[in-house]
Amino acid sequence: MSRETNADEITVVLADDHRLVRDGIRLVLSEEPDIRVVAEASDGDEAARFVLGHKPAILVLDLSMPGKPSLELIPEVQEISPGTEVVVLTMQNEPPFARQAFAAGAKGFVVKQSAASELVDAIRAVVDGKTYINPGLGARLAATPETADGPPDDLTPREIEVLELLALGYMNPEIADKLVLSVRTVETHRANIQRKTGRSTRAELVAYAIENGLAGR
Repeated sequence: MSRETNADEITVVLADDHRLVRDGIRLVLSEEPDIRVVAEASDGDEAARFVLGHKPAILVLDLSMPGKPSLELIPEVQEISPGTEVVVLTMQNEPPFARQAFAAGAKGFVVKQSAASELVDAIRAVVDGKTYINPGLGARLAATPETADGPPDDLTPREIEVLELLALGYMNPEIADKLVLSVRTVETHRANIQRKTGRSTRAELVAYAIENGLAGR
């Protein structure tokens, strides 16, 4: 049942492909009397539709989702709903990912391990016109030269997750189960990884992951 929107209310769309993560975020935000979750999306395309339909103050966005890539969605949000700011919520806690997100137009970057304690602070900071980043990651970002390389061979966050699991010995169906994806989607990610890295066999992909510090992280 919908309720009337208060002018001082901070409206939020949640976008994450894991139901349990969305449930946890919604529970955290429900404790704040002036923050209201108006919609929940499980992929990038759905997130774009909900942002267009609700024009929320904040889109809380996972970096690794099916559908429209999150880094492409961030600038699109600015076009379809100029009043909406993006707070990224992700498992990726490496400076290059934060740099990519901010370059795309995000105003907040929170790692999921710290979400319960930081997400509300991040939302409030961004609504006040500030930028927010996880403090530990922020210190590492400041210490990392701007010219530092980003993710190797322009791999996306989801492709890196798939590659990490491949390096740990998981098969495609097992990866699909762990990441809550279809086997076909995993196969597509693997094909993209092979194309971008120029590695075709599992052994070559494992060696690549080790060379780039993506194995056993």
